[in-house]
Amino acid sequence: MSRIAQIFRYPIKGRSPEPLSKVELSPGRTIPLDRAFAVAHGSTEFDAAKPKFLPKSKFLMLARNERLAALRSRYLEESQELVIERDGKQVARGRLDQPVGRQMIEQFFAAYLSSEVRGSPKLVRGQIAGNPAHTFSDVPQHCLSLINISSLRELERVMKTPIDPMRFRANVYFDTGLPWQEFDWCGSEFEIGNGVVVRATSRIQRCAATNVNLETANRDLNIPLQLQQAFGHADMGIYVEVIQGGTINQGDTITPPST
Repeated sequence: MSRIAQIFRYPIKGRSPEPLSKVELSPGRTIPLDRAFAVAHGSTEFDAAKPKFLPKSKFLMLARNERLAALRSRYLEESQELVIERDGKQVARGRLDQPVGRQMIEQFFAAYLSSEVRGSPKLVRGQIAGNPAHTFSDVPQHCLSLINISSLRELERVMKTPIDPMRFRANVYFDTGLPWQEFDWCGSEFEIGNGVVVRATSRIQRCAATNVNLETANRDLNIPLQLQQAFGHADMGIYVEVIQGGTINQGDTITPPST
């Protein structure tokens, strides 16, 4: 029997995870506040009133900006503040609902990644009144990402090294006991907890972001290459879309699709 081990959301695209004990899901939407904000390159055009999907290359991201891993961020939902820390010390803080607060965050990233940013970086928000579902995901669909810990263990076995699960930045971590079993679920619906129904839409092809050590901010592994060489694919995890909403909790059962 599979159970949810951990639930996370990532309020700022490419930044620190926020653990959740439970979350309310709605049909056709991702976890509330997941990838709700992003730091875009100055050359990126984004209209919050008419948001549309943009590829991750339009934003600061670990795949190209590994120094981001040296930072820790906290989004304080009640005050709408973003706090950024490095080595345990606060280096930036600003309210994201106010122009001055956003400017403080933008100025920090402009200085911190001065040689890596195209134009002046700008803090963009996707989830605003009238468009609560927009998310700066890596795919156009509003999905959750799931990782089967058994598949991760199989990769660790092949690579002969421990791998931090957070390299994969999933929303839900679970364990079926069988590696790669989740790939067989693609195209099917299954239940999480008490009545939440999701449909597995696709496998997740991994990129260079997974190569970055989140503690040292160095590229110390080549996970896509190792996946390809060992298993003939570069995939880890699956995307799912919510069909029937409700609350999921840490420890909830995941019922695989019937065969």
